[in-house]
Amino acid sequence: MENENKKLSRRALLAGVAFAGVVGTVIAATPVVAEEAEVTTGPAPDLSQLTHEKIELVAPPYVHAHEQATTAAPKVVEFTLMIEEKEMVIDDLGTTVQAMTYNGSVPGPLMVVHEGDYVELTLVNPASNMLQHNIDFHSATGALGGGGLTLVNPGEQVKLRFKATRAGVFVYHCAPGGPMIPWHVVSGMNGAIMVLPRDGLKDGKGNPLKYDHIFYIGEQDYYIPRDREGNFKSYESAGDGYEDMLAVMKTLTPTHVVFNGAAGALTGEHAMKAKVGETVLIVHSQANRDTRPHLIGGHGDYVWDTGKFRNPPQVDLETWFIAGGSAGAALYKFLEPGVYAYVNHNLIEAVELGATAHFTVEGTWDDDLMTQVQPPTPIE
Repeated sequence: MENENKKLSRRALLAGVAFAGVVGTVIAATPVVAEEAEVTTGPAPDLSQLTHEKIELVAPPYVHAHEQATTAAPKVVEFTLMIEEKEMVIDDLGTTVQAMTYNGSVPGPLMVVHEGDYVELTLVNPASNMLQHNIDFHSATGALGGGGLTLVNPGEQVKLRFKATRAGVFVYHCAPGGPMIPWHVVSGMNGAIMVLPRDGLKDGKGNPLKYDHIFYIGEQDYYIPRDREGNFKSYESAGDGYEDMLAVMKTLTPTHVVFNGAAGALTGEHAMKAKVGETVLIVHSQANRDTRPHLIGGHGDYVWDTGKFRNPPQVDLETWFIAGGSAGAALYKFLEPGVYAYVNHNLIEAVELGATAHFTVEGTWDDDLMTQVQPPTPIE
């Protein structure tokens, strides 16, 4: 079959968006490109002989069941993401944001496949929504990470397939073009995908590494406008607050920095749980700003701070750096029971803006690792 020359439409190849204004509460966002791209396409690959597996995604911090290593042939892994625009409460003051979400959660669910698998995503934008959306996979190659092929209006759905060629953890996010990109991302529309090596995780010497639990933490920065009295404002729809939020965004100073959508979302009864002797893999993403995760009372036994599993992990880290627009992974075996705070170690953001989570760990205390030799007493 001869190759066919095609021109990607302005809708399909996004390089920017002109904000056309607000009609009622509906925002009209029009893709704009400097010129159309000449693209040659070949025949679609025949994947009919591959196994197709449908995965039901789960809300973070939890992750759908998956094999840590596999000897099976590559397969087509099918996911569905439902876009939901919704109001969310993000702190104990009752502050709200008109969130844009994948599957109703901030962040969107973590997807897990193996290197060489095909990711087949159905992206659904229900008619009940008001805005255009799409998805850009940092793990994918071409078409703006899929963003150029997935722009959907309310009442539409689209199906994208790409081959997972690079092992690691990667961000995905909405990127409809121009100022819509940061607005959608800081309104909650981001998540992560993990592409495991087919033979599983390894230390720097090629030895296998395994985990008993996996948790996904998505760090989110919000930019909530205030009224003249300094109180946080609320809006009936995302469109109503666009101009106000854009003004706050341009200060580059978030009003909230939280884990999994809201301050306290991963503390108290929602804390992540483990037992002494269990190994936990923590996947941490930040789609917009740099961050510095730290586990108070623990360490990063093995850390892929860039999130890419072909690189040997660093070991014994106290704090690690995750660049904005990326995801990282850290493996830790809990050795003592108790409550561990997991924070962004910009402690102002952790304590004042909300970037704190908890692990509650059951087990027997080891006095050899730590003990109180003398309780507080009057100075002798």
